[in-house]
Amino acid sequence: MLSSTTRPLDGQNAIVTGASRGIGRSIALALAQAGANVTVNYVRSADRAELVVALCREFGVGALSVQADVTQSADVARLVETACVNFGPPHILVNNAGVALTGLLLDTSEEDWDGLMNANLKAPFLCTKAVLPHMTRQRYGRIINMSSMWGLAGGSYEVAYSASKGGLIALTKALAKEMGPSGITVNAVAPGAVLTDMLGHLSAEDIAMIAEETPVGRLGTPEEIAAAVAFLALPGSSFITGQVLSPNGGLIT
Repeated sequence: MLSSTTRPLDGQNAIVTGASRGIGRSIALALAQAGANVTVNYVRSADRAELVVALCREFGVGALSVQADVTQSADVARLVETACVNFGPPHILVNNAGVALTGLLLDTSEEDWDGLMNANLKAPFLCTKAVLPHMTRQRYGRIINMSSMWGLAGGSYEVAYSASKGGLIALTKALAKEMGPSGITVNAVAPGAVLTDMLGHLSAEDIAMIAEETPVGRLGTPEEIAAAVAFLALPGSSFITGQVLSPNGGLIT
């Protein structure tokens, strides 16, 4: 698939889950800037999602917001159908929606565990399964799963979260082998500590400590993570699949 150098995703259609704020918002904007039409998924933040849509349209692309709980198969089917009706079959899926949980394993309830696995692992499964028939027919696709550096290294006091994100990496690697012959790449981005609402429970002292432990001396920005996602979404990234790109400032290697 050919593309321009200034708008390499021109004419492509992207779905970004959990795109009303934080990293998802930046991903939606990065893809729009590169020329893709963007479907902005959200669960509750309708006003924020509509703002992202408006900002995407400023790049001269199509954009719309779709409310859907991506842990529910019926909602996922509606999300993908709405995207197809408005823009055509999806070329790019970014499984960004997810939740965090901090605490000892002994303090983690079965309900907590199930909720985390549904949001961080079941939802990407459902969304990926819903777009694959379209991507297979066109023999082209980019699936990008948002994991975490703790999915690679494991995080203390984040056992359930680490397990869910590690599972997503395994899904990524296995599906890449399955879909490679169909022209579909499957990769993961595993960010380090990034300045978003997800770190809102941390004190200023905690954030300063993380920055000090990070070789580059600071936390990441959502825009930096979005840049990694946009790179993997490029037509020219066709020989990259089954990989985990971890923009973490050198905190883990």
